[in-house]
Amino acid sequence: MTSESYKSEFLTQVVDRGFLHQCTDMDGLDARAQAGPVTAYIGFDCTAPSLHAGSLVSIMLLRLFQKCGHKPIVLMGGGTTKIGDPSGKDSQRQLLDDDAIAANMAGIQQVFAKFIDFGDGPTDAVMVNNADWLDDLQYISFLRDYGRHFSVNRMMTFDSVRLRLEREQPLTFLEFNYMILQAYDFLELARRHDCQLQMGGSDQWGNIVGGVDLGRRIGDHTLFGLTTPLLTTSSGAKMGKTADGAVWLNSDMLGAYDYWQYWRNTEDADVGRFLKLFTELPLDEIARLEALGGTEINDAKKILADAATALCHGEDAAREARKTAEQTFEQGALGDGLPTVEVPAADLAAGIPMFEVLVLSGLCQSNGEARRLVRGGGARVNDAAIGDETHTVSDAAVGDDGVIKVSAGKKRHVLLRPA
Repeated sequence: MTSESYKSEFLTQVVDRGFLHQCTDMDGLDARAQAGPVTAYIGFDCTAPSLHAGSLVSIMLLRLFQKCGHKPIVLMGGGTTKIGDPSGKDSQRQLLDDDAIAANMAGIQQVFAKFIDFGDGPTDAVMVNNADWLDDLQYISFLRDYGRHFSVNRMMTFDSVRLRLEREQPLTFLEFNYMILQAYDFLELARRHDCQLQMGGSDQWGNIVGGVDLGRRIGDHTLFGLTTPLLTTSSGAKMGKTADGAVWLNSDMLGAYDYWQYWRNTEDADVGRFLKLFTELPLDEIARLEALGGTEINDAKKILADAATALCHGEDAAREARKTAEQTFEQGALGDGLPTVEVPAADLAAGIPMFEVLVLSGLCQSNGEARRLVRGGGARVNDAAIGDETHTVSDAAVGDDGVIKVSAGKKRHVLLRPA
């Protein structure tokens, strides 16, 4: 499938930049997108206090959609989070109470203003909470009016249900309702906001098709669905996850320096694909960058890291992150922007075992992980390898600059500062 097949700017860009996985009716959506602004939504359940980089494909798709002259809706799943989406999961999500959902929603909402413009204009984004209609549903009436339009036989064929059953993992009746509720979300947004397009990851295909069908059966709405590929890195790692945890988009959960480093460490084979999806560089420039060979590919990775970090944290933070990385890795100095953790001066005076230092610094998540890192030769203090997990780190290690540099491997560093 080539972009030359389509006339609308949106679908041309979607195809050229690698956002397309499936669409319910490409020709129909292409014609509709040419006719004037379209309203589309993507839903985000509130399962954590921040989204992570795995959600960036959807966020960047909404940004592209708006830049092509259309109106995005960010749907917060204040209602559906109470059930939990079974798509791509082997077990039921932990159920959250209303206070936890509200707290998570507040954290997630901070992300979107960095990427898309909200307001009252014809193409300004709006944020909606599906709890506004789902919380007040009368269950029996809802099932009579809407549940009868869903074939259990067909629902069993969709991946979100079929894969769970094939793996003999329990699928609760609560979760089984999720597909109907997401379809109903689409119908409500069509009624309330004239929304005609739902977008999401490829694991949402069954849920999206359910909404398109429901719109056709009730109210004679012409609706469309479009999904993006579920991304993994070339080595098979899940997008947005590292050995150290999730790559969060909120700065209070992951700083700009660590975010920049995540993109700088992109695998060579992924550079071109990620530049298309996660930056707005022109495609001809991306083609030039992904063709670089040898050590020159590192220049392309830095450009990727600069652009991705500028979108999420701002251009100043991106410049500072790059400067810190260059000072740390290329000039052998301590970068001013390295993460800094304050440690009570009294604790340092008494001495702290190396494995505890690694946990205090956030470089390891547990004492066991820290011990393994030391035994494997990956722990350093002031660039000196530490091979004994009980080695005592004390205030004698504080340098003239007032900090202790603690490292896990060659790429992850934290400064400890006596407080």
